[in-house]
Order: sequence, then structure tokens, then C-alpha cells
Amino acid sequence: MSDVVVHHLERSRSHRVLWLLEELGQPYTVTEYARGKGRRAPDTLKAVHPLGRSPAVQIGDLVVVESGHVIETLLDHFDPEGTLRPAPGTPEALRYRFFLHYAEGSLMPPLFVKLLTSMLRKAPWPARLVTRPAAAGVDRTYTDAEIANHLGFLEQELSGRTWATGDTFSAADIQLSYPLSAAMRGRANVEGYPALAAYVARYEARPAYRKAVEVGGRPV
Repeated sequence: MSDVVVHHLERSRSHRVLWLLEELGQPYTVTEYARGKGRRAPDTLKAVHPLGRSPAVQIGDLVVVESGHVIETLLDHFDPEGTLRPAPGTPEALRYRFFLHYAEGSLMPPLFVKLLTSMLRKAPWPARLVTRPAAAGVDRTYTDAEIANHLGFLEQELSGRTWATGDTFSAADIQLSYPLSAAMRGRANVEGYPALAAYVARYEARPAYRKAVEVGGRPV
């Protein structure tokens, strides 16, 4: 049995951990969890970590949560040669660090709000009489414009680049994948972003990405 255990919630950020481990060729085992009511993670995850979040990764006796922290910790343990991180002090390293934090800190929040407003639109009757106009107002005044702003930024940043940091694939691409896949699969109007569409197609074609889908299902 591997010393690495991934506590994997279906259709979630933990897909990125499976993908990273596949890229590294690092053996791991998976404990799977199904989403409950309201797409919530089950309470059983709290036995792994008090926050009850996924991804949660066990490396021996160590339990690690938070996607960026998980990625960096796995790289510290299993990528000593730095194959998935640019060399420190380089422009590529600055881009790497930026996108590692940007994905969850800036890009993901409006996409999460979009998920919530889509759920409000599906509320039972007659609550929909209230929730639908409220959801439309939030999207009109905040969500749609904010998502478009981020997609425009990424379109510019990725135009002329193969990967987020330049010509070399890195863990920053893995970190960016979840919010971008969410955007491309219904949470945003993605027409008019050819560089983004090509970028998503490139990372989804990687053998390690496909293997992670086989193991844990599609992320979104």
C-alpha cells in the first residue's frame, strides 16, 4: 500500500491532486466520498481533518488540506528535482507563484457565486419567484462581469504561451485547471477566448490528466 492516501470527493478540486500524482508517477491510494445534499461534502471527511474538506491528503502521519498547500507539499516530498516548478529567481517562477495563488484567490470566487446563483434558479416553486430575480440581479451586477474580466485577462496571458509559465508545463497549470474547466463547462460564456479553449484542450489531452479522470471521474 502507498504511503500517500488521497481523500477524493467526487467532482471536486481533489481531481488536481490525482492528476499531480499521476504526473509525478507517485503511487497513491484513493478513499472516495460522494457529495450529499446541496452538493456538500459528507461529514465523514471531518474524521480526516476538522474542516471536512477535500482535497485532503495523507502522507504517512501528515494530513494536508487546501489545494495550493497540498500541491506544494507533494512537490516538496516527491519532486526534489523541480520538474513541475520553475527554477527559483526566474521570471517563470514569479508567474508560477502568481497563478498558484490566483486560481483559488481570484478566479474561483466568482465562479463559485455563479454556481450558487444557478442553484437559486432551480429552487422549488414558489420560492423561485424570489430566488430567480435575486440570482439574476447578483449575476448582472457582479458575477458575469467579474468572470468576463478574468477570462479576458487569462486569454491575454495565455496567448502566445503553451502553458501558464511559458513553454514548460508546471503545477500552476494543474492548479488553474479546476476553475477553468468549471468556466468552460457552463459557468460562463466562453465564446471569443480561443487561447483559453486551446489551453484547456492541451491540458485535458495529457495522459496523466486522462488517467486521473479514469481514477476519480471528471472534475466538474
